[in-house]
Amino acid sequence: MKRYKIAFVGLGSIATRHLKNVHTYLASQGDGCTMDLYRSSLVRPLAEELQPLVNNTYLYSEVLPSERMYDIVFVTNPTSMHYETVDKFADHTKSFFIEKPVFDSTAVDENIFESIKDIPSYVACPLHYNAVIQYVRQHVNPNDVICVRAMSSSYLPEWRPGQDYRQTYSAHKDMGGGVSIDLIHEWDYLTWLFGMPTECHQLIKKVSNLEIDSDDLAIYIGRNEKTTFELHLDYFGRQTQRTLELFTAEDTIRCDLIAGTVNYSKAGKVIKLESERNAYQLAEIAHFFEIINYKTINDSTPERAYQVLKIAKGEF
Repeated sequence: MKRYKIAFVGLGSIATRHLKNVHTYLASQGDGCTMDLYRSSLVRPLAEELQPLVNNTYLYSEVLPSERMYDIVFVTNPTSMHYETVDKFADHTKSFFIEKPVFDSTAVDENIFESIKDIPSYVACPLHYNAVIQYVRQHVNPNDVICVRAMSSSYLPEWRPGQDYRQTYSAHKDMGGGVSIDLIHEWDYLTWLFGMPTECHQLIKKVSNLEIDSDDLAIYIGRNEKTTFELHLDYFGRQTQRTLELFTAEDTIRCDLIAGTVNYSKAGKVIKLESERNAYQLAEIAHFFEIINYKTINDSTPERAYQVLKIAKGEF
């Protein structure tokens, strides 16, 4: 039995999901952990369901004792704090799990990649484990795809029930918000499936009446030597959509990541796949533990995530 010493820095909705999934995964392996939590304030108590899962809670602003060491640090605070958090914990952990995007800006000291080169560090990319994306990865030859068209459209005020969307990081550019990097998932899986673009053009703007100061629309068109990319992202679509269309010489394949369907338009074939959200996020946690235990390669390094960030921000 292995017992990991783990820290979470920040406890928003995605961190809560990861924290629960870590406990679930380790229990399935016969392993365990001690869990420390770093928060910006200790005023608000932990949710009752989380209290048995956390051993110690600390203020993030405190100086870390030199002897405090973790097997894993989960960087799950606002994106604008990711860089300083990685820098702060680099001498206190054996591995990092960094929530996407890796940073909120490309204007960072790139020497940080050298400073953590010997620390296995993984940047979240949960859509890699979505059943539809896995199907495309395993059954569609990327060399056959002439063009891809992807969309992620949803209504920001409905993202986090019970929270005022105007107070969330998504609404504020200076906190790392904006649809161009909030929905970086799409560029992440597109480049994973079809490679990095060699040319890319974009329109990134605030166009709706949402009360935010971050961008709410991002449209891209790009290409590489094999395929052409079209991507639409927005915060204002009232009907949630997350789709991928693949155009080949033989067929048009329409993929719905929410419904879990792959539709071959010409052949008239429809494939229904299991696409429950937590199933693929739990699969990502399992994959991460395989990486840090050297059972598989790291396919989402900070360097790769940084290149994807450049594309998403239109700085390619």
